[in-house]
Amino acid sequence: MTSSFPETKTGLRLGLASAAVAGCLGMVLLAGVPVRADDSNPVLAKVNGSEIRQSDVALAEEELGPSLAQMDPATKKDNVLSFLIDMKIVAKAAEDKKVEDSQEFKKRLAFTRNRLLMDTLLGQEGKTATTDDAMKKVYDEASKQITGEQEVHARHILVETEDQAKAIEDELKKGADFAELAKKKSKDPGASDGGDLGFFTKDQMVPEFSSVAFSLEPGKISDPVKSQFGWHIIKVEEKRSRKAPEFDQVKGQIETYVTRKAQADYVAKLRQTAKIERMDQPAETAKTEAGKPEAAKPADSTAAPAKK
Repeated sequence: MTSSFPETKTGLRLGLASAAVAGCLGMVLLAGVPVRADDSNPVLAKVNGSEIRQSDVALAEEELGPSLAQMDPATKKDNVLSFLIDMKIVAKAAEDKKVEDSQEFKKRLAFTRNRLLMDTLLGQEGKTATTDDAMKKVYDEASKQITGEQEVHARHILVETEDQAKAIEDELKKGADFAELAKKKSKDPGASDGGDLGFFTKDQMVPEFSSVAFSLEPGKISDPVKSQFGWHIIKVEEKRSRKAPEFDQVKGQIETYVTRKAQADYVAKLRQTAKIERMDQPAETAKTEAGKPEAAKPADSTAAPAKK
C-alpha cells in the first residue's frame, strides 16, 4: 500500500519561505537594472519644476503652424521650446495676479473651450468618414462627369489694339513663328512660354475666346478676337477628350472634400434638433436661418484655372 506524506505545517511554512526568498531575489535582480526614462516623450526643459516634454513641443508646433513654415527643424524646435518656456513663466505670473478671475478671461476661456471641443469632434467625424470606399466613390462620380469632355491645347498672343493684332496676323501669314512672336509682343503673363495656355475646357475661358478656340482645327490660327482683356490671336495646337486624373494624383483633394462634407453634414444634422433663436432677426427669418444647413467647402479635384 502506498502511503502519502501528509503536508505538515512545517513543510507549508518552508514552501512560503522559499517563495518569499525567490521574490526577494527577483527584486534584487531588478534593482540592478536602471529605470529607463520614457524615450518616446523625453523631458526637454523644466520651468520652476514644471516639465516640458517632446509631446508639448509637437502640440505647440501644430498650433503655431504657418509661423514656423520657413524654419529648419532645429531652429523650429528651439523657437517652440523657448516659446513654451516663456509661456509657462508668464502664465504663472498671470496666475499670481489672479488674471483668471477676470470676466474677460473667463469669456475667452469659454470660447476657446467650445472651439476646441468643436474642432476635436469635427476632426473625429471627418476622420471616421474618410474611408477608402468613400474616397473611391467620390472619385468614380467625378470621373464620370469629366471623361469625354473636349479639351483644347492652344497658344495666344494678346495685344492692346485691333491694329496691333492685324499686324501680328500679317507676320504669321508670312511665316513668322507663333511662339517667338508671343514672347516678343504678347502682354499676357504667359508670353515667356510662347503664349502656351496648355489644355483647357470650354468653360475655363471667357466665351469670346472659347468659341473661337473650339471652332479651330489643330494647327490653324484665328483672326483677331476681342475680349475684355484686349485682342487675341489664337493658335490651336491639339484637341482631345478629357480624361480623369489617376486616383493617386487627386487623393489628397478627395480626402479634403470627403472630410469637409462629412463635417458639414454632421453640423447640419445637429442644427435640425437644436433650438436656435436669432434675436437679431425677425422671427420668420430667424426660423429659416436656424434650419439652414452649413455649406460644405470641398476641395474641387477638377477645379478650373482662372478665366483669361
